[in-house]
Amino acid sequence: MLEKVLIANRGEIALRILRSCRELGIKTVAVYSKPDEHLKHVKLADEAVCIGPAPSADSYLNIPAIISAAEITGADGIHPGYGFLAENADFAERVTDSGFIFIGPDADTIRLMGNKVSAIKAMKASGVPVVPGSNGPIDEDDERTLRLGREIGFPIMVKAASGGGGRGMRVVKSEDVLLESIAITQAEAKAAFGDPTVYMEKFLGTPRHVEIQVLSDGKGNAVYLGDRDCSLQRRHQKVVEEAPAPGIPDQLRKEVGERCAEACNKINYSGAGTFEFLYENEQFFFIEMNTRVQVEHPVTEMITGVDIIKEQLLIAGGLPLRLKQEDIKIKGHSIECRINAEHPETFIPSPGKITYWHIPGGLGVRMDSHIYQGYTVPPYYDSLIGKLITWGDDREIALQRMRNALSEMVVEGINTNIALHRDVIMQDEGFSQGCVDIHHLEKVLGLD
Repeated sequence: MLEKVLIANRGEIALRILRSCRELGIKTVAVYSKPDEHLKHVKLADEAVCIGPAPSADSYLNIPAIISAAEITGADGIHPGYGFLAENADFAERVTDSGFIFIGPDADTIRLMGNKVSAIKAMKASGVPVVPGSNGPIDEDDERTLRLGREIGFPIMVKAASGGGGRGMRVVKSEDVLLESIAITQAEAKAAFGDPTVYMEKFLGTPRHVEIQVLSDGKGNAVYLGDRDCSLQRRHQKVVEEAPAPGIPDQLRKEVGERCAEACNKINYSGAGTFEFLYENEQFFFIEMNTRVQVEHPVTEMITGVDIIKEQLLIAGGLPLRLKQEDIKIKGHSIECRINAEHPETFIPSPGKITYWHIPGGLGVRMDSHIYQGYTVPPYYDSLIGKLITWGDDREIALQRMRNALSEMVVEGINTNIALHRDVIMQDEGFSQGCVDIHHLEKVLGLD
């Protein structure tokens, strides 16, 4: 069992990790940048260490500073949360080489699944359905590339192997611009990710974004915790998530979930992870795996009763996965709205002091947030200030509870996107009916 964990992150996920550590009797170390000294988890942790000034490169991305903080506080494990260094294989390697436990998969697995080309190959070998594509990187053989393009069929998506978060992608509608589009994407990928490798896959016109949560101990034990629908997106960034994904045949859900669990065992995956798919015409197509806890993990926790962070900690502490697939029971429906410090119409970030903060309550309502009245939201980091989650016996009850909760929530002093959720998304007929595709929100907002 871990005895002391350093939380290498900030905000709501840092507080979430701290709470699970406390439940297990694990001491905590908070690391923070100078402007984050008043964060809630910094005040609640057993120890806190300032690791640098405001810029992420000098603090939350500063690997030597984080390792040093672990050394001087006597931590035995480091939890990366999500974002920042969570999927950085070099960081995971440095952590273990320095004698600490990295709470997540090992560096080799992160590298394998972090590269889209190698990840697709691994999943294809494991029987996980993938999007038809080039089945490998694009090389300098233009004739081969054009032939592959014709075989896949236009439109085609050219994607950076090291991309993510909606970056490093380009839709190509015809063969005459394919080579030029590949060259541009390669240059952009080199500049953004340090890796010019790109590949091609079939562009799906109206897919949904459905993902499957897994837990695995790297010792032959793995389970899947149902699925989530994350199709409501703006500029490839998730806005609302729900679980389970509506309208998917139960047998298909089971088959793909079992394949994901089997894939975890084949690659010796350890910890929490998420298989992300595009779903269209009752078919799943693997696109990537996130080798960390997801922002939207609470909706899965609400329908399964499983504390995903706690299971991460237990697995990292060397214990075998204590869950069997028959233990996983899906109950009810859960919805999550990401609450951001941004203008609800222009989406311009809105840092500043919170002058009034009132969060909703009631049966089936959960709020994951590090915010409190008087706190100043800094301008240096992601605009996420909280996640409002509701649960109900069915989707309609979860939706109504979310509408009620949003009507009760009040944040003053800064702009937030509460009005977008309350007045637009939760009133949208398409979303209310379920099964909308990834382009739906942008159409509603007039951004398509």
